[in-house]
Amino acid sequence: MLAAFFSTHTLDHLLQQYGYAAVLVFVMIESLGVPFPGETMLIAAALYAGVTHNLEIGLIWAAAAVGAIVGDNIGYGIGYGGGYRLLLRYGDKVRLDEAKLKVGRLIFAEHGGKVVFFGRFVSILRTYAAFLAGTSKMLWRKFLPANAAGGILWSAIYTTASYLAGKALQRASGVIDLIIGIAAVLVIAAVVLVFRRQLGKLGSRAEAAYPGPLELTRQSGPAIRCHFVAPVTEGTPQRWPD
Repeated sequence: MLAAFFSTHTLDHLLQQYGYAAVLVFVMIESLGVPFPGETMLIAAALYAGVTHNLEIGLIWAAAAVGAIVGDNIGYGIGYGGGYRLLLRYGDKVRLDEAKLKVGRLIFAEHGGKVVFFGRFVSILRTYAAFLAGTSKMLWRKFLPANAAGGILWSAIYTTASYLAGKALQRASGVIDLIIGIAAVLVIAAVVLVFRRQLGKLGSRAEAAYPGPLELTRQSGPAIRCHFVAPVTEGTPQRWPD
């Protein structure tokens, strides 16, 4: 994971050099779908502001919220344009056949807003929720408000809590990360269990919602027009009209 390459000292140095821009960029990269320490940078910035008062807490919140929203929308666009095409072509190689892709589209069509909003507060989903929403062809007009609300609320909670807790939160960060990690694993395990139990029903509903083979949004190549020769016994062979 790229987060392992960034120590607390490195993050503090980046905050001293780039301030709010560092927060925005780190959160944005994480939201794109890259395992990056965006949340850690946000916490570090709030702690830094609480100890040194060199940064304004309101601007840290704004930078994190903008980074989350912009990054998620780019990740959504990548998933919508590229991820969907890749999974449609090669998903069966990683056990993601068309039936499962249809189930994913059904889930995001019916519950996408909840997945995007609450996914912002779960470390693993925070990184990939936007990309998966795009891959599952969730409507952007439904994605945007859920994404914006989640990004603004998440950044507000983490910024304010970190700022108020100060060094006490820094000492307890390892325990907090462990608790959040365990909670995330339990939630994901529960979702997987429910998903497996309901896969048959969801598959039937998804097939009804998206009948027939899934298609790419654009043709992968030029259309081929076929001409048929009419069987005749005399004269030059004639073609059926196009």
